[in-house]
Amino acid sequence: MLNAIEILPFSADLAHYFEQINREWIEHMFVLEPVDERVICEPQASIIQPGGYIWFARHPSFGICGTCALMKKNDGSYELTKMGVSSSARGAKIGETLLKFVLAEIKRMQLPAVFLLTNKRCESAIHLYLKHGFEHDPFIMQRYGQSYERCDVAMRLTR
Repeated sequence: MLNAIEILPFSADLAHYFEQINREWIEHMFVLEPVDERVICEPQASIIQPGGYIWFARHPSFGICGTCALMKKNDGSYELTKMGVSSSARGAKIGETLLKFVLAEIKRMQLPAVFLLTNKRCESAIHLYLKHGFEHDPFIMQRYGQSYERCDVAMRLTR
């Protein structure tokens, strides 16, 4: 069933899924911060227009159930952000399938630097990131960690 997961690029008609999926997991684990509200409610202006990307995972049984973004930063690096899977679809390897797709896109586009910010409570996500080439990085934490109050883990893609 994993090969039945379809990855879709951002389109305006899918934008509400970006908000819905991210709002669900963030509110379940944390407090939605002003930066979250801006990004999930205005993905076109916050991510796409400045040169970033958003993808969605569509599963035959769960529909649109996952999302992940690459947000372009002013220094030319990209933040892997707002990666989430609907609670109804967790455990179906949708997050890993989505991450593998995004990593292939990063390689194809030859993006120079990719990092992510998270929280140690997101243990399964951190395990997934480590498995797929991200490493903890104190420089990333120092440079970008203040973006979110909940951020206590910063990682960069090393392969």
